[in-house]
Amino acid sequence: MTVVVAWSADEYGAAALAHAVAQAEQRHEDLVVVNVTRGDALVDRRYAADEEIARVTAAITQLGLKVRVAHGVVDDVAAAVVDEIQGTGASLAVVGIRHRSPVGKMLLGSVAQRIILDAPCPVLAVKPEAGTELL
Repeated sequence: MTVVVAWSADEYGAAALAHAVAQAEQRHEDLVVVNVTRGDALVDRRYAADEEIARVTAAITQLGLKVRVAHGVVDDVAAAVVDEIQGTGASLAVVGIRHRSPVGKMLLGSVAQRIILDAPCPVLAVKPEAGTELL
């Protein structure tokens, strides 16, 4: 089985990745890290550079886990994550959550919310703790 994590290159992604790694180790499962963007902004700070992907992959591999990274430009971020969850038959998905303003909730859909509602497996929603470091 597999643990799938929706990872962004920020403190929310760091929290999600840390919990996903811990779950994969505890369950003795592979890990799929999903870092995708819609590509409609000139700069998406949550979309990781190739060097960051390599660093995270190496760190996870050093822990003895088998890891695969899905990284690219997609039409729909939440759908891409759910597709990975379904495609791998994941036993667990992990997402980082952040506060949104009432206007943000009204105008913009929440990727985390859609993953939580659409995933066919349990979803662990986490938020950063003080001092959460990037893996």
